[in-house]
Amino acid sequence: MSQGTPSSDAVTAPSNSGSEPESVFLVSYPKIIYLYPTVLTALFCGIFMWAKGGIPQDEIRVAARNVDAASELQQSISVVKASFGSAVDETASANPAAAADENAEAAASSDSQSPEPGSTPETVPTENPASDPESTVTDVVPGSEAAEVPAAQSTDVPAAEGHTYHNACARIFLLILAMNLVVIAFDFPRTTSLTWFFASMTIVIGLWFLLKANPWLAPQIVTALLKIKPTANATFYLIFSGIMLFLYICVLISRRFDYWEVKGNELLHHHGFLSNLERFSAPNLRIDKEINDLFEYLLLRSGRLIIHASNERRAIVLENVLFINQKEERITRMLGALQVRVRTERE
Repeated sequence: MSQGTPSSDAVTAPSNSGSEPESVFLVSYPKIIYLYPTVLTALFCGIFMWAKGGIPQDEIRVAARNVDAASELQQSISVVKASFGSAVDETASANPAAAADENAEAAASSDSQSPEPGSTPETVPTENPASDPESTVTDVVPGSEAAEVPAAQSTDVPAAEGHTYHNACARIFLLILAMNLVVIAFDFPRTTSLTWFFASMTIVIGLWFLLKANPWLAPQIVTALLKIKPTANATFYLIFSGIMLFLYICVLISRRFDYWEVKGNELLHHHGFLSNLERFSAPNLRIDKEINDLFEYLLLRSGRLIIHASNERRAIVLENVLFINQKEERITRMLGALQVRVRTERE
């Protein structure tokens, strides 16, 4: 006859000291979030240009004056050409016989005044209408109104070469924008990034040897680059920043209706305007982390998470998860804290 022995239950539970999180939220963002360096640059350039008073007014006046002078000069030249051509045509059409007689008399006089053989020809001074400072268009075209051609007065054009801060802002903005677009357009895994790095270093070394062998080439390149003067005012930068910030707000609002939540025993998918919910079993959850783009990881520590649920055939892929290392570490720590119940009996 066996005697009843007390049974003891030993429970091992995770400590609630705050080391294991209760849930981890996973949000997949679009690639527009990687444009934040361009947005910050545009915001800085807009504030800087606004504080400096925008583009200098003397440069605006110089540009407007050059455009007006060029257009007026072109119009005056076209008017003079049209007046001169019409006057010659009218003269030739009015007296064709007189013109023929004058040509014949001129030829006969030139024959009669030809020097005899052995005689020294006399130099006859000829009048050059172009050399006469008093000759104008009215001498050639009688009866027509004189067309005044405006001359460019260099003394009235102020020198505005010293005001180049707006050009520097535009160059910096375009450079950051180009680099951001390259990051979004292409993927740079670690091996590919190393290949591009060594290729860039090879190009830089080759350019250095080329400029070292041809010292005259560097100043010409710098001069050609400085001739490119992009210009944008504070309004452009601020409008661009406002549009991008509005898009960021829309993205944040949309992500509130589509996100994942990992708990200790289940995986939840919140989606839809009324917060529809899908549940997956979490104890057998397997998560793979991938970092496919080195520059995207450097910008926002982002990457790809691939979740394999036990009762789901297809894998759940979440792109552009921010701070992916911290999220993966918290999920691993949360799922590794298991609650174990042990029962022992004594006879």
